Amino acid sequence: MNKHNFTTVKLSQGEMHIYDFGAVKLHAYQTGDPLSDEVFLLEKAGRFVVLESPCFVDSIAALSGYLDGKTVAGMLVSYHGAGASFLCSVPKYATANAVEYAAKGGGMALVRQFAEAFGDAFDSGIHMVTHVIGEGPVSIGGIHFLIRQTAEAFDVEIPEINAVYTHMLGHDCHSIVAGPDHADRIIRQLKGYIQKGCGLILTSHYTPEDLKDAEVKIAYLERLKELAASCGNGESFKAKVKEQYPAYSGGNYLDMTASFFFT
Repeated sequence: MNKHNFTTVKLSQGEMHIYDFGAVKLHAYQTGDPLSDEVFLLEKAGRFVVLESPCFVDSIAALSGYLDGKTVAGMLVSYHGAGASFLCSVPKYATANAVEYAAKGGGMALVRQFAEAFGDAFDSGIHMVTHVIGEGPVSIGGIHFLIRQTAEAFDVEIPEINAVYTHMLGHDCHSIVAGPDHADRIIRQLKGYIQKGCGLILTSHYTPEDLKDAEVKIAYLERLKELAASCGNGESFKAKVKEQYPAYSGGNYLDMTASFFFT
């Protein structure tokens, strides 16, 4: 699947990119919110499964309007546990560690930071998970998923469209890298996607990407480690990264990466 082969529907906030795989359609929602969140809808035989939740009030309203009158079979809530006012009566699926991450762990810490930063524009309510799932296959709304547990939550493979979902990629933007070991884990993960020949890589903060993008990100991560090893503090590290990648967006994520590399 060509990542540029989609139709566009404008919403009251952001826009929807629709990829047609035949029996299954992928609706990729670019929220246009301050965090550049992405939410994915899988449609099969008139039923929808939602992957992640919008967290800002305006994007919740826009996506709710898009789904009005449609049958939603369930929602997978992985890294974005906030936004509880969205589809509150729909079954919610998550692994036990994702529930912990959202309610007490790093996810909750981020939610608190975002609530302080964005105020009432951000829905800090945490989704109530109704179905705790484990590693391996799960079927929702007639669509088969493979759940891959991660340190914080879980990634999702979608075999019917040869796609995978993970939290972050972004081939031309910075992302949160929690030190060199985390960078190595991401590199191994991306090399696994390349080995499998995945058609699309879906992430929470970027448009769908492909394996060429994964290769670009691997090179970026390797360079990030080299630059960190050559610097004595976070400020010099950020300056060198910005010098090498001047067009990259996500400066706030680079700030977080620097804080992890130089605690």
